[in-house]
Parts: sequence; C-alpha cells; structure tokens
Amino acid sequence: MVLKVFPDKQALGKAAAAQAATAIRRAIRDHGTGRVVAATAASQSEFLDALVREPDIDWIRVELFHLDEYIGLPATHPGSFRKMLLELLVHRTGIKKYHLLDGDADPAEVVGRVGQALRSAPIDIEFLGIGENGHIAFNDPPADFETEEPYLIVNLDEACRRQQVGEAWFANISQVPKQALSMSVKQILKAKEILAVVPDTRKAQAVKACFEGEISPMAPASILRKHPNATIYLDEKSSALLSSSLRTYA
Repeated sequence: MVLKVFPDKQALGKAAAAQAATAIRRAIRDHGTGRVVAATAASQSEFLDALVREPDIDWIRVELFHLDEYIGLPATHPGSFRKMLLELLVHRTGIKKYHLLDGDADPAEVVGRVGQALRSAPIDIEFLGIGENGHIAFNDPPADFETEEPYLIVNLDEACRRQQVGEAWFANISQVPKQALSMSVKQILKAKEILAVVPDTRKAQAVKACFEGEISPMAPASILRKHPNATIYLDEKSSALLSSSLRTYA
C-alpha cells in the first residue's frame, strides 16, 4: 500500500485520475477490455471529473461495476449512487456495458445477478472512498472480512447514516435507508489495483485509525494495507492527523 498526500482535493483528483487512466489504457491494450469498479459519493466528484477528461481512453471497451447502493431508494433520488454513477461517469463517457445495483429491485436477485457478472473475470482497477467511520463500500464496522460472497445485504450503522445527512443527500437521518447492497471486503481485495480517493477534514480521524492503528474489522479500510497494489490518495486536510513519517507529499 502507498499513501500519497496532495495540497488539496483538486490536485489529488487530477493525480488519481492520471493513475486510473493509465491502468484502464493498459488493461484495454493487454486484454481488450478494462473492467472497473467505481465508488460514487461527494468525495469522488473531483476525481471522476478529472478521469472523464483524461485523453485516449476507449470507454466503449470499459465494463463498469457498481460498488454499493441503498436498498429502497429510487434512482431519481439525489442520494442514489447509481444516479451519481450515471451522471458523473456513464453518460459523460459513453460506457455501454455497466452493471448497476438496483436498490428498487429484489435485493437477493440483484446481488446474485451482479455478483455472477463480477466474478466472471478479474477486475483491473477499483475506485474506493473511505467513510467517516472507516468503511469501504458499505462495510461498516465491524466489517465482515471473511465472507466469500461478492455482494452483501448490509445494515448501515448510525455513523454511516449521519454522514449521508452531513453530505446533504438527506434532510435528516430518518430519511436515510437502514440497509444497503455492498460489495464485500474480500471481493474488494480481489481487484488487481485499488485506488482510494479520500479528501477532506471529516475523513482525517478515519484515515489515522485505518493507516496507523491495527488492521481490524473495527477500522474496515485498514485491510487495504494487505493489498499488494493499493494507493491511497489524501489531501492536506484528510492526512492532518497522520504522523509526520506517513504525511509526505507526493
């Protein structure tokens, strides 16, 4: 695992996008298709905006998978992750082959169908965020590090639900769904390359816990330290609580 720190989230986003674009181009060159998993949240907007501006990506040859989604939330809701994925990435690039997690459909059917497609071939690169409670996807603490299922139906903890209110997707916590569809931790770790984009002050405590504390289900993103090709992109604010030995600028 590599930690990279940038002055602000705009610089972070551009650098992360350049690395992501290189990985996608390489996958397409080597085996004809780039299989990508994408996170969608407020923290990802600068990165995804920079990525769609990267030149010479043959987006028609990209196959896109969805990381997580709320159960029972329509795709028209501002907080819907599939709505964000379509608007920030799919519609701007012309990606034709994508697998959305439909929060309105039967959850068991969705995780089975999309999970089967996900397992059909390796993922070339995966884009993640890290939650204020340290979650990756919707694997809140204590996260399940053992299940082999590609997608799970999970219960969202209060800290996770309050984060969604803080990001202004919902007016109050009563509006935030209590369950979600989420890629599992073991499935996340199967990607050939992981790129985590983690800006802003509100992520600083989680960054410290996950990258200076123990590797533990109580700090879900700490498991990324075991991946052989994971890069964590931080800005000055999200890295503020890290010790000086880790807080070095890229």
